[in-house]
Amino acid sequence: MAPEQLIVNGIALGCIIALAAVGLTLTYGILRLSNFAHGDFMTLGAYFTWLANTKGINIWISIILGVLGTIAAMLLSEFLLWRPMRNARASATTLIIISIGLALFIRNGIIFIWGGDNQSYDLPVLPAIDILGVKVAYFRIIVVIMAVVAIALLHILLQNTKIGKAMRAVADNLDLARVSGINVERVVIWTWVINGTLTAFGGAMYGLITAVRPNMGWFLILPMFASVILGGIGNPYGAIVGALIIGVTQELSVAIPGLGSEYKIGVALLLMVLVLLIRPQGLFRSTI
Repeated sequence: MAPEQLIVNGIALGCIIALAAVGLTLTYGILRLSNFAHGDFMTLGAYFTWLANTKGINIWISIILGVLGTIAAMLLSEFLLWRPMRNARASATTLIIISIGLALFIRNGIIFIWGGDNQSYDLPVLPAIDILGVKVAYFRIIVVIMAVVAIALLHILLQNTKIGKAMRAVADNLDLARVSGINVERVVIWTWVINGTLTAFGGAMYGLITAVRPNMGWFLILPMFASVILGGIGNPYGAIVGALIIGVTQELSVAIPGLGSEYKIGVALLLMVLVLLIRPQGLFRSTI
């Protein structure tokens, strides 16, 4: 495959990883939670979208329903797991172990309910579009456009709204934010809502360019964490840049002689390690 084609594929993949990675870095920046169930929530969003779409519902309405279902699932985990653990002052290690258990619960629940076979949306097959001599699949273009729109809306929310400013304040100093009158629990709820929206949207977009399968999010969790760490932990804009670097690197690695597609993630993680050896704090400083 030509390098130009691989770069295009990598940009589409990077946009999907970016959507989920931003949610992941918001969760860590505000809640100090390294959520290893994040990828499986992404899968859940894709399955909710697939379920609605294959019942005859328009794909865009199906995506909205998938987002709402994922937000509900994340809020349920907040009330049943994360809030009690915060109140009990659970350690970071305990939270990581719980998140891994939650990931396994979600993944096996998906397999139990919908089976382990690959699924696909009920969409027409559309011809590829020629862009400067490169054949680009129609839905890859849609993925990039929708990801750019979602990220632009997130930027507006974080920079120009009251809740966005409150989220940045909580991420910067929780105790000071609470003393200054910010409703921290309200910020936590909004964090999960934004997180669920971006994560489910990323899962639905990934379903547009590949099959919907139970382990799709699990295979993306390492690139997500790599993007967050590479861009600077707690920095959503850094996570976006890191995701694009990881996505393009993964796809371009296929062209390296002797390396197959099964080494994509390994090459991306190697790049992360090399960058961190030079700049341990990541490409950008940690900030919401």
